[in-house]
Amino acid sequence: MTEFGICSDKGRLREGNEDSYGSLAAMNLFVLSDGMGGLECGEVASRVAVDTILAHAREAGENPALPLKGPRIEGISDAANRLASALRLANDAVRVAAAERAAENGMGATVVAVQFDGSRVSIAHVGDSRAYRLRDDDFEQLTHDHSFIGEQVRLGHMTDAQASASAMKNILLRALGVDAAVDVEVSDGQILEGDTFLLCSDGLTNELSEAQIAAVLSETEDPQEAAERLVNLANEAGGSDNITAMVLRPIPRPVGVLGKLGRWLKV
Repeated sequence: MTEFGICSDKGRLREGNEDSYGSLAAMNLFVLSDGMGGLECGEVASRVAVDTILAHAREAGENPALPLKGPRIEGISDAANRLASALRLANDAVRVAAAERAAENGMGATVVAVQFDGSRVSIAHVGDSRAYRLRDDDFEQLTHDHSFIGEQVRLGHMTDAQASASAMKNILLRALGVDAAVDVEVSDGQILEGDTFLLCSDGLTNELSEAQIAAVLSETEDPQEAAERLVNLANEAGGSDNITAMVLRPIPRPVGVLGKLGRWLKV
């Protein structure tokens, strides 16, 4: 069971919204995608990406023996491998959609997907749409931006402050729909009682600091209210891009007597 809230807005400067999102609440699966290539192309790319990922997950839920798209990645869970498979299929689907619109300027999308299973979380992403976790007072980015600036920061060639001010922060190194094969980054982690997760497009993080985002998540009990507050604050700060926020509060399954007492097992 996951409590969640979602808010998406075109921002103050864009003509339309190229962000898309979707969920399979029964499977605790949540997906966010940020389209590229101009209004029509970007909107199509992100919607195709989200729909493809959800369709693959739904099909795998009905048929666990469904083959994976691409190689199995060792050292990660079956759930994370299934997410990687779904994102690879989304890459193919966006490429097909782009080929059908060859007269346009091209299209692509970033994407981040999260699935909760008991006390575990699996994350898969491509591009610079992000996943965060707030645990007590610790607000941590769980994904790495597949961007030129993100790479420079990881290599120690640029500080976070320099990255925020750089005119090159929109240059991506990976995206769905660009190449025939896409390198999907996946991870597994542990869920603890009280954890809050955030999926967001860069329209949020370009306007708000991590401290501002963490404060809203910490102060706001209702996930829907938190998502709406984040988007409103990003618009107030400039709203230069589309803004989407998905606030997720997974509830670990109670186990044994501890569960009956209203406590949660932490493993």
